[in-house]
Formats: sequence, C-alpha cells, structure tokens
Amino acid sequence: MAVYTEVSDEELTRFVAGYDIGAVLACKGIAEGVENTNYLLRTEKGSFILTLYEKRVRREDLPFFLDLMEHLAGRGVSCPLPVRRRDGAALGELAGRPAAIITFLEGVWIRRPHVEHCAAVGRALAAMHLAALDYAGRRPNALSVPGWGPLFAQAEGRADTVQPGLDAAVREELAFHAAHWPGELPVGTIHADLFPDNVFFLRGRFSGLIDFYFACTDILAYDVAICLNAWCFEPDQAYNATKGRALLAGYRSVRPLSEAEIAALPVLARGAALRFLLTRLVDWLNVPPGALVKPKDPVEYLKKLRFHQRVAGAAEYGLDA
Repeated sequence: MAVYTEVSDEELTRFVAGYDIGAVLACKGIAEGVENTNYLLRTEKGSFILTLYEKRVRREDLPFFLDLMEHLAGRGVSCPLPVRRRDGAALGELAGRPAAIITFLEGVWIRRPHVEHCAAVGRALAAMHLAALDYAGRRPNALSVPGWGPLFAQAEGRADTVQPGLDAAVREELAFHAAHWPGELPVGTIHADLFPDNVFFLRGRFSGLIDFYFACTDILAYDVAICLNAWCFEPDQAYNATKGRALLAGYRSVRPLSEAEIAALPVLARGAALRFLLTRLVDWLNVPPGALVKPKDPVEYLKKLRFHQRVAGAAEYGLDA
C-alpha cells in the first residue's frame, strides 16, 4: 500500500456518493507498500479501504481480483470484500484512476513472525488454494519467467549502482530459470504476494488475507516458495528452518504436496527470490517524485537468492519426510 495519487475533498465526496455507505467522516493515506494508492476511509457506516489502482495493475485485470475476493469469501476464506456501488458495479473511477472501496478487515500484521504465525500462514495459503479450485477466472502471471527479462530491462545498466555486480548476477539468474523452470506441476489461482503485511492476526490468531492484486493463475507450489521467502528469513537474511518446517507442515496439513512439487521447491524458491529482487530493483530506481512511498531494499532479496542457489534439496527448507 502507498499513496501516489492525491484525492481532493470534492472528488472524494462525489465518489463516495455513488455508494450506500454514508457520508465521509475521515480519509487518511496509507504509506505502507509500493503498488497502489490506498486510503483508510471512515464513513457514517464504518471503516473501509479506498484503493486507486496504479503502476503494474492493469484495468482489465481488476474484475479478476475483485471477483476472486467475492469467490473466496463465499468459500469461507476470511478476506475483504469489494463494496458494490449503487449501480451494482464493484469498480469506479477517482482522480483519473480505477478505484474501489473494500471492506475493512480487523487485525494487524506481524512484523516479527514466530513459528506459530508461519504455521497459520501455511494452513491459510493451502485453504485459499483449495477454495479457488473452482474459480472460473484465469489470469496469466505477468511476473513469472517470461516477464522477468522485460522487467529487468527497466533497470539494466543501473543495477550496479545498487550493488556492484548485480547486473551480471541477474542476467545469469535469468538464463538459469529460462533453462530450468519446472513444468507439469499443479496449477491454480495463487495469491503471489503473501507477505506478512498481507496477513492479519487478531489477539494472536489468524484473522484473514488481504491485497489480492498480484493474484494469478500459476504453479501452486510457487506460492509456497514465495511464502518461504517472505516468512522464514530472519532480519540478517539467515534462513530459519524451524519456521520453514512450520509453514510447510501447516500447508501440507490442508493440501498435500506431490513428490514433483517437493522436488521443484528449490528452483521455485530461487525464482521467487529473483522475482521480488527485480520488482524491488525497478521500484528502487524509479520512485515518482513526491510520492508518499517507501521503496523496499532489493539487496535483501539478493541475499535470499544466494541462499537458494546453495540449496541442494527441499529438506533444507525444513520439509519433513
């Protein structure tokens, strides 16, 4: 979440008038995150999240995301819901951007996850995967192997200003994944961005998932690999196998992983590290002037990538037999 687009009081009042949520009482920008403009909106009928879609989010993809949230909620997954306008639409336009109002999910995200949080995330991710099996929407992952080269092109030649040798390291990694990315693995709807700030807990218990704006159709185990990167490294970028074991056991208690998925886990985790290294690198080098946003350090994911490059098998992630 972030604020790239400022909204005037007059624009906000006109926009909210299209909903049956009462008058605006307060609206405050949310600085966390890097993708969309988000405001915490309080009206006469409660609290909501107002999102203006920016950057990598394409307008034609928005129905996929919004319909997915409704589908998952209907299958028992705890997640926010888009608020429908009086005309029945889930999507409107505000300040020249596609925009939606989303229900507010109670809870807080955990800044220093413990083992029990990792286990809960594994269970929640697997439950989401199963709940989405009959979701009719399909969206190719624009940030998978075919998209990494064009993404890197936005930073190529400048990567070494962030870390010496980074340009060559990324090119080598791109070539590796072009040759080794696994196929023939179970595919479905994945979250693709399940970082700690997208998982809420309330009084120590899991309360829900948020921010589905990278959701897509891709390898289910790739989503697990993304979570290993996001949840199981310590602040010094050392991998915590105890957390990894908890996350994987939690996932497998709901949806078992096949032998092929387990064998592919090191390559998938390595690819997940590259994907977030690339998006962070591009964001780091291209922050819009005046934007209320805190770009995330790409070097963090270079360190994680180096770990995955040394992994010999899935057991090193804490996977029990």
